[in-house]
Amino acid sequence: MAKKAELLEKAAELKLEVSEKNTIAEIEEAIATAEKHEVKEAAPAKAGKRSQKAIDEAEAKAEKEARKEAGDTTPLDGTEEVRKKGPAPKVRSKLERRGKNYRKVAEQLEAGKVYPLSEALDLAVKTNPVKFDASVEVHVRLGVDPRQADQNIRSTVVLPNGSGKTVRVAVFAPEGDHAAAKKAGADIVGDDEFIKQLDKEELNFDVLVATPQYMPKLGKYARLLGPRGLMPNPKSGTVATDVAKAVTEAKAGKVEYRVDKQAIVHLSIGKVSFGAEKLHQNAKAFFDSLQAQKPSTLKGGYVKSTAITTTMGPGIKVENVVN
Repeated sequence: MAKKAELLEKAAELKLEVSEKNTIAEIEEAIATAEKHEVKEAAPAKAGKRSQKAIDEAEAKAEKEARKEAGDTTPLDGTEEVRKKGPAPKVRSKLERRGKNYRKVAEQLEAGKVYPLSEALDLAVKTNPVKFDASVEVHVRLGVDPRQADQNIRSTVVLPNGSGKTVRVAVFAPEGDHAAAKKAGADIVGDDEFIKQLDKEELNFDVLVATPQYMPKLGKYARLLGPRGLMPNPKSGTVATDVAKAVTEAKAGKVEYRVDKQAIVHLSIGKVSFGAEKLHQNAKAFFDSLQAQKPSTLKGGYVKSTAITTTMGPGIKVENVVN
């Protein structure tokens, strides 16, 4: 009984709910369980999520996140925050970032001024900043929606003075048209032999003219020719029964133009060496053709803005020639 009395005294210290009615074995088991639980809470685990090290790291991380969300950048050592302020960035204008020759010729243009066509072409010839014979380009921003089939502007125009480029013309037609095509100035003429060149992906031409009955044979080469703008098309005049006429027009300066996804038409109308007069004739032919392509269903203005520039030269705003 002395042992049971000692056990009950110890159980009372541990505040266990046991009495004399319990057996010695039950009292000993309750004391052992209580002591085991007390030791487990008192000592941190050696490893794992609930170790003291893990708890400290979690608290430090939580404090860091709280400081970050609050925007508190004050150093933890108690010193005042010090930020190094660098020199203010120097922002140069777009013109100042251009080359020396470009800036020199750009001085001849008045900022914001819209020039008549003849004066703009004369300035384009004078403001060529490069040493080679640069192309003179016309850029017209239209008020059409290229996603609409009837507003997807695409056509051809024969420039009276040519484009200034040497055009290599290939003809894919029956043998009976070969002689006429060669006489008209075609560089490559063939049928089965030409197909063999396409199989080898030899594209030694700038324009491809084909007869309507030979177009189905080019279907398998659409992925080769299409992305390069070489696929014959009736709208561009490269699908024709009279191949000699098509070759003559291509050699004489017949060019194709079409509106892009941004509703802008880009076209080279000649070289700087043409002079202002010949460039004006080519430009007039283009604008007349563009006027003829105006969609009948279009609401609002047809042409929004027009600009002329040379290769690598400054842009010149032009009065709208097309209404």
